[in-house]
Amino acid sequence: MYFSKLFTHCPACGSSKFVQNNEKSKRCTSCGFVFYMNASAAVAAFIVNSSSELLVCVRGKEPEKGTFDLPGGFIDENESAEEAVSREIAEELKAIVVHAQYLFSLPNEYEYSGLTVPTLDMFFACNLDDLTNLQPSDDVADCFFVPMSELNPALFGLKSVRKAVTIFLKSELLTPKGEYRAI
Repeated sequence: MYFSKLFTHCPACGSSKFVQNNEKSKRCTSCGFVFYMNASAAVAAFIVNSSSELLVCVRGKEPEKGTFDLPGGFIDENESAEEAVSREIAEELKAIVVHAQYLFSLPNEYEYSGLTVPTLDMFFACNLDDLTNLQPSDDVADCFFVPMSELNPALFGLKSVRKAVTIFLKSELLTPKGEYRAI
């Protein structure tokens, strides 16, 4: 459900006179407060091993529990996207990012607690200090490497990640030396 239907009372004064202001905001006619539903920022990582296989995670929680995903998550307050991708990989894989390179971003919608949250998902190419001892944690049920030729974007549950994997596979982001190219 979208915020315009879910939120019926002003979060500032509690008035029920919380009306649609425009496409992405509501306004309280009692106190004048205007609430904008802007996109939340999120990150995801492409991690490729020396055999040109992509690290794939299995979602351990809803939304899309049990489907494929990339490691990542929401950016916290006062955190850069680079800090967030490093933190998320530490939380989800118990690994350390030694290099993160921004690649591209995509809009998405994330279902959480009955609310459709718009997100802006930023995708990074990441190198880790060690790819041999990854430990699925937090909201990752499992993780493993898949050869690029065997990747099926349809198995990825979140719309933006599905599209990102498609872009990653089609855009030749990896150079022959195994370096990443921004698009």
